[in-house]
Amino acid sequence: MTVSNKRIILIAGACTLFVLLYFAPKVLEKKADNTTAESGNTANALNSNLDVYLNVSLKALNEKQAELYKRFFTSKNADSLQRFWDQLKRPDLSAYFAEIKAKEKSNAENWLFAGKKYFNATQFCQDKSEIPVLFQCALRCFDKTLNFSPNNNEAKIFKASCLVEGAGNPMDGIAILKDVEKSDSNNVQLQLTFAFFSVKSGQLDKAVDRFYKVLRADSNYIEAYLHLADVYEQQHETEKTIKMLQRYSAKTTDPTSKAEIEKYIQQLKTSINK
Repeated sequence: MTVSNKRIILIAGACTLFVLLYFAPKVLEKKADNTTAESGNTANALNSNLDVYLNVSLKALNEKQAELYKRFFTSKNADSLQRFWDQLKRPDLSAYFAEIKAKEKSNAENWLFAGKKYFNATQFCQDKSEIPVLFQCALRCFDKTLNFSPNNNEAKIFKASCLVEGAGNPMDGIAILKDVEKSDSNNVQLQLTFAFFSVKSGQLDKAVDRFYKVLRADSNYIEAYLHLADVYEQQHETEKTIKMLQRYSAKTTDPTSKAEIEKYIQQLKTSINK
């Protein structure tokens, strides 16, 4: 990814939290006491996949953090444990406890929420060995969601993304997306998913078509202009890149984003004139 592409992506407001998580250090300095480690081992019985990552993280907690974790764990407060790990910039372990909550209060909403947390955590995982595990955890949660709600297209789309990106069954994932498209072709999430897959596979013209479909389905989804600018820049279509950035700038209400975009537009115009 080029420097300019990174800039475009970082500007998007929806990515702010996970950008912060990505750049935050994941290794803490001090170790937890033995009591906290033991409580972590009890939690491990509830989820067999992220055990090693939870144990390592528990041992890295300082004394104050360990005491707080112990208090939340003893009270079986899954919501507080999610917030605890979010504050420590560990969305993977936050998802771990979201799944525990889903097991305790099993319904489509909780399983979908846990699956999405696992899925999003894959984008900001520094330990690459954990990524396949997170995809499998997410896939499990989406399957649980579909057990409760078989026609839940959001769960189907996320499941398909897991199959394409992390479970080694890309054609199965594409088949699910095609099936969703038959009944819900204007689904913004669906079209975005197709577009992102096209970008990753280098099919940039197809990606452009999909991002325009997003805008036709929802003209208020202005982040599509940023994605189009990104694709056009990869195609060295500077004038089209500028046009998409101008459209985004005209619609955004975020003054910081607008200022950054306008600044970058001027840089692009300067590069054309050189």
